[in-house]
Amino acid sequence: MHMKFALLGACAATMALTAPARAEYPEEPVTLVIPFGAGGITDLVTRRIAEKMAAGLGTDIIVENRPGAGGTIAARSVAESDADGYTVFVGTVGSQVVNPLIRDNVGYDPVESFEPVGLMAGTPFLLAVNPGLGVETFGDLVTYAKEHPGELNFGSAGVASSPHLGLELLKYEEGIDIVHIPFNSGREAVNAAASNEVDMTIDAAVVIMPQVKEGLLVPLMLGTDRKMVAAPDVPTNVEAGAPEISITSWNGLFVPSGTPEDVVSALNTALMGALADEELTAALEAQGTLLFTGSMEEYDAFIEAERTRWSTIVEAADISIN
Repeated sequence: MHMKFALLGACAATMALTAPARAEYPEEPVTLVIPFGAGGITDLVTRRIAEKMAAGLGTDIIVENRPGAGGTIAARSVAESDADGYTVFVGTVGSQVVNPLIRDNVGYDPVESFEPVGLMAGTPFLLAVNPGLGVETFGDLVTYAKEHPGELNFGSAGVASSPHLGLELLKYEEGIDIVHIPFNSGREAVNAAASNEVDMTIDAAVVIMPQVKEGLLVPLMLGTDRKMVAAPDVPTNVEAGAPEISITSWNGLFVPSGTPEDVVSALNTALMGALADEELTAALEAQGTLLFTGSMEEYDAFIEAERTRWSTIVEAADISIN
């Protein structure tokens, strides 16, 4: 009996020695899949970071745009691809948090279907009002809204869009009643606020600041506790006394579940190297984008807070798209 086990062990050892080793990653170009069309903030930021990551990985990175259904088409396609590290998903707050809360049968599970590589970047939102409202600070807005319940309105990029969720978060936290008016895009909503068609809006700071500089909108607060080079005089949510009003259009990198740990580690190392590049950091912050560190510890804490926040808001506001 003991001899039989010894022989089996010897055979296993021989097989282990003769089995072909897995090729060192990466051996071919890596594809980053973006769930939006070309030219948007997520696309532009991803392409800049991909250039730095490619140098770290020692291979080309191909950026591919697969828009549709709020990001679910791209997310599902990557979740179903080979778990080898050659197809990487640029996940967002929509794909990784909100879509499964508001849509039926998205075709993937944001936790079970993916392995996170790390957070990449975030574009903080900015709350702004039309000058005709006569409101100068966030505190003034809350006071006015409480004194005039249901009389104020805000424009967003559409039902369940990040701007919509941001205003619903504001309403929930401050206990105020403001009417939602959806538009076809964030740009339309911002223009509507600037032309006094609606009282206020919230969107990426980089989208709103041009209207602010022209005096068409009054900036009240950033949806982050970090000061921004692109909006140096706008109070952070902490400075405005509302740290719970945190809204950032963020993104991170994800690979299909089952991807080998050493491959995920290689991607994470390349990502953190790119995000530590001082020239890239300065360029992106100047246009209104803040970079994360890319560490897994940061990701774990951040994503847990995001899922808690937005599940509460979606339920409270009864938001769904089915």
